Amino acid sequence: MLPNDIKADIQAAYRQYLKFRDHKPRDGQKKMIARIANAISEEEETDGEGPICVVEAGTGIGKTLAYLLAAIPIAQARNLKLVIATATIALQEQLIHKDIPDLQKGTNLEFSYALAKGRRRYLCLAQLESRLQPVSKRHKMLDLFGQIPWAEDETTMELYQRFQSELNNGNWQGDRDAWHAPVDDEDWIPLTVDNAGCLKSRCSYFQQCCYFQAKQSVEDSDVIVTNQDLVLADLALGGGIVLPMPQNSIYIFDEGHNLSKKSNSHFASSAKIKSTLVWLDTVLDSFTRLDKEKFFRGTFSDEIKPLCRQSKEGLQQLSDLLQQILEDGVELNSYGQLSRMPFKQGRIPEPVKQVTDDLVAPFKKLTSLLENTADELAELVEESTNPNSKATVEQLYPLIGTMRKRCESVYDLLFDFARDDSEGEAPFARWLTLSERDDFSDIELSVSPVLAATNLEQSLWSECAAAVVTSATLSALGKFDVLEMRTGLPERTCYLRISSPFNYAEAATLSIPQLGCDPSDVEAHTAAIVNALPQLLQSPMAAIMLFSSRKQMRDVLEKLPEEIAEIVLCQDEHQKNQLLKEHRKRVDNGDDSLIFGLASFAEGVDLPGDYCTHVLIAKIPFSQPNDPVESTLSAWLEEKGEKPFFALQVPDAAFGLMQACGRLLRSESDKGKITLFDQRIVNKGYGRQILESLPPYHREIFKESYQVPAR
Repeated sequence: MLPNDIKADIQAAYRQYLKFRDHKPRDGQKKMIARIANAISEEEETDGEGPICVVEAGTGIGKTLAYLLAAIPIAQARNLKLVIATATIALQEQLIHKDIPDLQKGTNLEFSYALAKGRRRYLCLAQLESRLQPVSKRHKMLDLFGQIPWAEDETTMELYQRFQSELNNGNWQGDRDAWHAPVDDEDWIPLTVDNAGCLKSRCSYFQQCCYFQAKQSVEDSDVIVTNQDLVLADLALGGGIVLPMPQNSIYIFDEGHNLSKKSNSHFASSAKIKSTLVWLDTVLDSFTRLDKEKFFRGTFSDEIKPLCRQSKEGLQQLSDLLQQILEDGVELNSYGQLSRMPFKQGRIPEPVKQVTDDLVAPFKKLTSLLENTADELAELVEESTNPNSKATVEQLYPLIGTMRKRCESVYDLLFDFARDDSEGEAPFARWLTLSERDDFSDIELSVSPVLAATNLEQSLWSECAAAVVTSATLSALGKFDVLEMRTGLPERTCYLRISSPFNYAEAATLSIPQLGCDPSDVEAHTAAIVNALPQLLQSPMAAIMLFSSRKQMRDVLEKLPEEIAEIVLCQDEHQKNQLLKEHRKRVDNGDDSLIFGLASFAEGVDLPGDYCTHVLIAKIPFSQPNDPVESTLSAWLEEKGEKPFFALQVPDAAFGLMQACGRLLRSESDKGKITLFDQRIVNKGYGRQILESLPPYHREIFKESYQVPAR
């Protein structure tokens, strides 16, 4: 039950904010505030497990303000941290630079906030110092690792010198995102370290460390804005490493429809066979050099040598087995460069299982040995009284840390590849990928959970003080069944769906043109789209076309008339942010612009008003049949007696289509048209189900015809 004093504080803050912004109260927004506040105010609701609330709030509800107003007073009253995790940088920036500052200005709420980012977003002072040294004075550990001392070009060195100057005069705190201009990866990454390469308090630069100073600011804040990947990484380590402990946190997962996919990706692993064989030679060679220099107290190469030899023999045997499997059953992709073969239901052949199982032990021992090496280096740093010796060890530590992390990654891959799946639970997806570049080919092993349910239940739902999952689209076909299955949301979860206040029937038209073919006839379908676009797209044009297939996107672009093709901004040819910037620029200048994009453009793309008046969708976005994770999950559901097409693929397609259509109306004043080149939404029973789950757009069914005459 929400305490009366907190309820009064929330209501007062809401009135203050509406007056500040000169807004009228919204019924949907008030419902969302009330549901979240009532849900997360409960302490230890079920056997010590925090409450979970899921809110689907359509576009225009104002969900950001709703969860901020509801959660901040409750988090403060319960002496908890509020952790807001988004899926995109754009939303993080909006929260940090607009939404939260506006809330502070417009209400009497008093709270502090900070943006939490991983180590790689911050410059490492030790790495910068090393890079700025003349090549002749670079530490001898480069020779020990068989490396040639690097020599940055003049432009890079000038950039590094500016970094140092701005750090020294206090104008910059080493945050990549706060630098006044974009920094290329090849310039930035050499100046960073990850968790495995960081000496933490033992580092000579710890007191001035950019990352740890930012981390302290986060720890002191009431509200922490971050991304879902960082939350998942922290939870995987047990929590409390980068972010507050889950028991002390209320989580808000905005853009929460991404949570299960990000969790699966986070707990997935992969390793390339030939690359790992080459890397093992590097490890052995490096430690042989280190031992000759008597760098350590003991001799590590004598222990590493048999482990590397055993690992290489096993990997070569595994490579031979996998090569034969790929030759027997592989299919090339549309570019002929990549082939992938999933194992049905993740079940690998017994010979492969045996070899991978035999490799687990040596890689585990090698990982442990590299951990011991890193520990000894950390002790040497602490004990060293010679500045030069200490600097050498500090530069060596990240290299050993990188080795340890890679070895641990290969171990995790082998362990999950060889393990038996738990009976009654969803299996892991396991697959092979053959990559061929020029004269080099390699076989990559990959393994991934197919459901995030177990990982999220163990690390998040059962541990957090409370959690809210929200997005404009969370349900599929009017139900939360698929979300529950994929994320393992517990029975205590409460749900709320709030419809958008938009007048869809007046604001938008959904057109289903007559094509005379289904998307299954790829050639005819592509020809119909090419035939339709010049007739559909008239100046002034600000449109986005979404494809489910990269090959079809490229084929359509190639076959379009030149006057249409020249205004297309294709995803393959531009970075996403640059593409959207160029699109807005064209529209501002009164020029035509047409975006061609894949699934990543069906969400998180905000083009309000005149920036997008027409959304074109090639087909209902069913998942790709060759996706190893989805095919493994489908096979498992089928084995259980379910029909994966109706239990999984149709709801997922409905969800994806809802997201794609959502690119059109971003505010109550927006107007436009959606064209779907897929007659199945009318001709098939499942299609009509999907159609009825969409917002109530004005519909035009087969009013337009773009059939290509038979040849």
